[in-house]
Amino acid sequence: MDMPIPDRDSEDYAHSHSGVGGNQSARAEMQYRDHELLRGIAAGQFQLAFQPKFNVRAGVIDAAEALVRWAHPAMGLMMPDRFIDRSEDSGTITELTIWTFEQSARDQQEFIRLGLDLRIYVNLSAQLLTQETTVARLCAIAAQSGAKLGVEVTERSVIDDTKLAVTNVDRLRAAGYAIAIDDYGTGRSSLTYLKQIDADELKIDKSFILSLATSHRDPLIVRSTIDLAHALGMKVTAEGVETQAAHALLTVMGCDVVQGYLTGRPMNMARFLEHLGKFTVESISFPHDITALTNHKIWKRA
Repeated sequence: MDMPIPDRDSEDYAHSHSGVGGNQSARAEMQYRDHELLRGIAAGQFQLAFQPKFNVRAGVIDAAEALVRWAHPAMGLMMPDRFIDRSEDSGTITELTIWTFEQSARDQQEFIRLGLDLRIYVNLSAQLLTQETTVARLCAIAAQSGAKLGVEVTERSVIDDTKLAVTNVDRLRAAGYAIAIDDYGTGRSSLTYLKQIDADELKIDKSFILSLATSHRDPLIVRSTIDLAHALGMKVTAEGVETQAAHALLTVMGCDVVQGYLTGRPMNMARFLEHLGKFTVESISFPHDITALTNHKIWKRA
């Protein structure tokens, strides 16, 4: 039976396995002070978790998205939803972002040393894309490290100052970053966004993927988006792939990359390397005849 992979990287799971004593719900209500984030960076409290990106055509995991975690000494392992918004409001997001890119560069070089040709993608906050000094620092990280990195940006990133945002995306691309448009389909002017951003990859938001095998409209949207992205010279990543059926259908549609709990949840470096060693295509393949799921022409590639 085709079942979703349990979300073991949820905030509840993180708290229950954080190794910090005390009441879990009470810790969840605790608030950190802004200066703690900067001290936490200096103290090595932040860490990266890597979620695999599975290349459907090549049949291998050849990239990963880096997701930041905060091992707070009093509040346990904190997921990004507990500190990213506040760090953006306080301005500490800049130093957190620089640390994330620097650590991603170091980890990517470690992958290379181990013989793994993996690109690491990092999310870039919308407000930072229009900060020229921050973009310059990110370009310097790429130039000095030579690491194989990618930047994920959202439509929100270009709404406030479109001209500057597009210019900075071009600067990052020229510095060697692969550019991915994240959460595509959730904004209000997505077609305009595609026209403005010179990107290498389009990531279809998970809201269109989670019910792919049961919805009548989502398959139409996903298939047409894949065709459009390919026509514009971009590869396509489907986010939120949790079932073997969804993976099978996306493969038939011509999707290039899948990302989600089916192919691997976010994990630390050691577990990620272990996962790479054990991962097989057979483990995510749909075990049944998918004819019944693909009996309409929308599933077929042109």
